[in-house]
Amino acid sequence: MEGLQRMLESIEYMERNLDNNLLIEDIAAVACMSKFHFQRMFSMLTGFTVSEYIRNRRLTLAAQELVNSKIKVIDVAMKYGYESPESFTKAFRRIHGISPSDTKKNSQSLKAYPRLSFQIKLKGDVEMDYRIIEKEAFTIVGKSIRTSTIGGENNRNIAAFWVESNENGLSKELAKNCGQLGLIGACVEFDKDQENLIYMIGAEKNISQLPESWEEREIPAATWAVFPVHGAMPEAIQKVWDRIYSEWFPATGYEHAAGPEMEVYCSPADPYSEDYYSEIWIPIKK
Repeated sequence: MEGLQRMLESIEYMERNLDNNLLIEDIAAVACMSKFHFQRMFSMLTGFTVSEYIRNRRLTLAAQELVNSKIKVIDVAMKYGYESPESFTKAFRRIHGISPSDTKKNSQSLKAYPRLSFQIKLKGDVEMDYRIIEKEAFTIVGKSIRTSTIGGENNRNIAAFWVESNENGLSKELAKNCGQLGLIGACVEFDKDQENLIYMIGAEKNISQLPESWEEREIPAATWAVFPVHGAMPEAIQKVWDRIYSEWFPATGYEHAAGPEMEVYCSPADPYSEDYYSEIWIPIKK
């Protein structure tokens, strides 16, 4: 699991440089990964974005210094990369619930985000089926939302978006006109810091006249790793997502190609049944 070992080395690098200017490019280089692939892999393995982890660790160490020394708030703010005491105070209060100056008072409750660590386990006891396919660019139609990735907010918002789409008839209308793939849940845009994304519920464009409220997005030509998923939603697909990032990527030498990711719902059956079939599509490169 060389890829996971390199992730651990990148965490060590972050910890050594929390009081320096940390750049995503440099952290990813320690892990020998592209910036995009490192961010996605880190987020999937840890549940944090890279920026979120660095911010939480810095504010944890800042609180400890304020409690245990006579250091000034402005000096701590500068040490951990904040441009002003005001911006530091705002971030500090968001995490700890009190201002930095109040930490020196007795019996104050503070939060601590410990250094991240995880064990590398050689699994491989259950094989992973996948296929590699080339697909030309195509267009999907449907509706989308923009959601933050901080604290798992995207998972909650996407689940609610599917419930809404099933109730208001969007899913049904898309299913009537969908192309060969079936219904698609696509992450079509990530920002550079992995702090938010656009998620679209759609289908391959198969009609010329779209409802006024629908939108179109082009999925570029790519090499895709396609993973079959057997089982009830959402547990079955979440399990496969975990295995892709913790087992498949580290074992194969492939890397995320920085394009859209798709969940493809191929079966017309009940998605909560044990025999439901779906797929995960990830753009890849060597």
